[in-house]
Amino acid sequence: MTIARRDLLKAALIGGGTLATPAIAATTIAASPASGVLRGGSDPLLAAARAALARHGHLVTDRARVGVVDFALPSRTPRFFLVDFAAGRATSHLVAHGRGSDPAHRGWLERFSNRPGSAATSEGVYLTGAEYQGQHGRSRRLIGLDPTNDMAEARAIVIHSAWYVGPEMVAQHGKLGRSEGCLAFSSADLAEVMARLGPGHLIVAGRFSG
Repeated sequence: MTIARRDLLKAALIGGGTLATPAIAATTIAASPASGVLRGGSDPLLAAARAALARHGHLVTDRARVGVVDFALPSRTPRFFLVDFAAGRATSHLVAHGRGSDPAHRGWLERFSNRPGSAATSEGVYLTGAEYQGQHGRSRRLIGLDPTNDMAEARAIVIHSAWYVGPEMVAQHGKLGRSEGCLAFSSADLAEVMARLGPGHLIVAGRFSG
């Protein structure tokens, strides 16, 4: 990524201000009862969050909260972890993957893709951008920071809510529906994700627990 692009990314963020870089201690993070996954300093999800900050922390406005999506888990499992280093806790949420990543709709992500038209999920680190009202209602733009997801803006990969995400879908079908590659949440969870991961936060997507 060039210096010019870094400057453009910073300028594109809404609600920027001074870049905050509080220290992140390697202390135990207590997971919510729903997740039961984060175990402490050696946990792979915490390691993924810290690695993302080490590589791209110069772009963020808040280093205290990072989203980690563990696509090694099936869609029926809350696998979007909102890691809050400042509060010493994490919450987990259901999130859909792209239909191009799971063509047989088995409920497991089989492959990542950054290719336009793939309708697949891309792995890598994202920077959260501006909120807007789109075809799915309240949404947030995502900027891909790695070669594996740098087409996110061109592909319109964003955060939004979807009818096919929620515990009722898991209860009825044993899995969630699929997006076009976006991070799709239930309408109930979207408000928390949007509020706690405003512009200038990192989200890292990959396979971490498998």
